[in-house]
Amino acid sequence: MMRSVNVAIIYYSSTGTVHALAQAAAEGAEKAGAEVRLRKVAETAPPEAVGARAEWSRHLEDTADVPEATHDDLEWADAVLFGTPTRFGNPAGQLRAFIDTTGPLWFQGKLADKVYSAFTASNTAHGGQESTLLALANTFYHWGGVIVPPDYTDPVQFRSGNPYGTSHVAGDGPPGEVVLQAARHQARRVAETAAALKAGRAG
Repeated sequence: MMRSVNVAIIYYSSTGTVHALAQAAAEGAEKAGAEVRLRKVAETAPPEAVGARAEWSRHLEDTADVPEATHDDLEWADAVLFGTPTRFGNPAGQLRAFIDTTGPLWFQGKLADKVYSAFTASNTAHGGQESTLLALANTFYHWGGVIVPPDYTDPVQFRSGNPYGTSHVAGDGPPGEVVLQAARHQARRVAETAAALKAGRAG
């Protein structure tokens, strides 16, 4: 029986692609026995930018009931998965804005020794997915985190093809079952690793 762990899934999504991956990750962590908090970060884009794209406005309305991430979610978590679209090979500014508020937690050592992982989406196959995930890893290093990538630890990874973290090409349409399975596997692996670490430290 897996030792109970807390998993926070913190993401930014403008039109729903990363939100779908985040939901799949939540399913995977829950199936592994984890307590899960699914949290979005605040939308910081100006209303006129959001309003210029119907799918952006619609997604904001559709996810109005998803709680916004707070520092408490990071403190509570034994493991955190971050999800973001890629923006010029980097995480979206909305997610970075949240991460950039975490200095006080980092200074107190409250972000160290947790398990971290990440997932992403871009419009094209070579739109910066790996560099976005690696950019997030820079933060995890500074936090003193334990980085857990999916690698090729499940057959689905040989079909989804990204050992750095689940990724999807949004230009091909909404995430299909293969990539959703990859997100579930990644979150399950994160939860199981966090549980093993927690049990080892307690033992």
